[in-house]
Amino acid sequence: MEEEMEQVRRYFSSGRTREASWRKSQLHGLHRFIGDREDDIFRALLRDLGKSPVESYRDELGILKKDINAALDNLADWMSGKKIKLPLVSFPTTAELVSEPLGLVLIISSWNFPFGLSLEPLIGAIAAGNTVVLKTSELAPASSDLLADAIPTYLDSKAIKVIQGGPDVAQSLLHLKWDKIFFTGSKQVGRIVMAAAAEHLTPVTLELGGKCPAIVDSLPTWDFTRDILLKRLVSGKFGSCSGQACVGVDYIIVQENFAPTLINLLKGITEEMFGKNPKESHAMTRIINAHHYKRLKNLLKEDGVEASVVYGGSMDEDALFIEPTILVDPPINSDIMTDEIFGPLLPIITMKRIEDSIKFINSRPKALAVYCFSTNDKFMRRVATETSSGSLLFNDTILQYAAETVPFGGVGESGFGRYHGKFSFDTFSHEKAVLRRTSLPDFWFRYPPWNDYKLELFRLFYVFDYLGIILTVLGLKKPRPRSTNV
Repeated sequence: MEEEMEQVRRYFSSGRTREASWRKSQLHGLHRFIGDREDDIFRALLRDLGKSPVESYRDELGILKKDINAALDNLADWMSGKKIKLPLVSFPTTAELVSEPLGLVLIISSWNFPFGLSLEPLIGAIAAGNTVVLKTSELAPASSDLLADAIPTYLDSKAIKVIQGGPDVAQSLLHLKWDKIFFTGSKQVGRIVMAAAAEHLTPVTLELGGKCPAIVDSLPTWDFTRDILLKRLVSGKFGSCSGQACVGVDYIIVQENFAPTLINLLKGITEEMFGKNPKESHAMTRIINAHHYKRLKNLLKEDGVEASVVYGGSMDEDALFIEPTILVDPPINSDIMTDEIFGPLLPIITMKRIEDSIKFINSRPKALAVYCFSTNDKFMRRVATETSSGSLLFNDTILQYAAETVPFGGVGESGFGRYHGKFSFDTFSHEKAVLRRTSLPDFWFRYPPWNDYKLELFRLFYVFDYLGIILTVLGLKKPRPRSTNV
């Protein structure tokens, strides 16, 4: 493995990947792969997760096509240098920021969106001119096999490698020297990635997750508008990989007196979207494997949690299926309220006052996203200024993930670094400052030997404009008295 990685590193050193033509050809290759193998991708996602082709296209293929087109349309602009305004001390100098590729990068993907979370960072890494090793998730074997088989056909196999395998392979990869590591997964594994990266002082982007809350302050009284917002809320929990999404709604906070109304509304919309028998609707994905199924089952079996179930709760271990389940006020210190759920279990936490939701959110680790459903401008301003999260979205869920012009990433324990669109390009680039200066003129007093006159000139140099300095040096302007204020 180490020898193969060294070959990829040498290919980067050849300079081929720095060329705009190479970058564009690889992006076009990715686009062809998604178009040519669309049916194969649908089949792989159905096999791994039971995903409907509609959900697969909405959450993965459609977003990828859009983002590849955005990268192709804007690549020339992203690659061009950005002029920098310099202070007087640099006169006469010009400067610009030039984006250069980092080198050989490692992308470790996740299983819940095996194509989106593999190829979305790959778009940025390619656009920035890097060579890439992509470690796919062994928990989505059909998707991993397809990527490993197809990527060498559509992309430059000397520059882009797909590696398959389990945790042992990931550990081996992590201890090699990389110029960047991009990891999507859990906080627990994120800590392992950071510890390994420290061995070579490798920069890391961590896309983790956490418990994303949804505050429901109020809903419109008009049925049509209210139902739209409810569908957005329910879809943000149950309708995106059955809750197995790091940016999905983890739990809801609602005012105590509004909770019964909200629960009845959520039940009605859930049945409208997934039917009375969600298992037969083909609109929900299954749980990824037996381990995660048992983990979710155990969350419900904890003391005080099972009694809080007010809707759903049925399970089918053979089919790895759990129906949409709503709980009201499970114990705050139970695992379901301290661990990321990553499944179709929806706790609802009630508060005496909705304003208390801000304090509740701030008492917990920072989330990847906070959602707030409200028509109260004052309350929304408070949520925006008094909470911290990777992103904040009012009156919808998950939409920020699909917008390539919005940076996607976490803060605190939900991760750090950001990507999508130009932000992906920046994540896999180093912005190098390039300054150019002529040989003349020069300020003679910048060099030794030192004297008090040069000290005074330096004092003037950092506070006066250019004309003031010239006049002072020529003796046509007296130095300004120095301020004694602190």
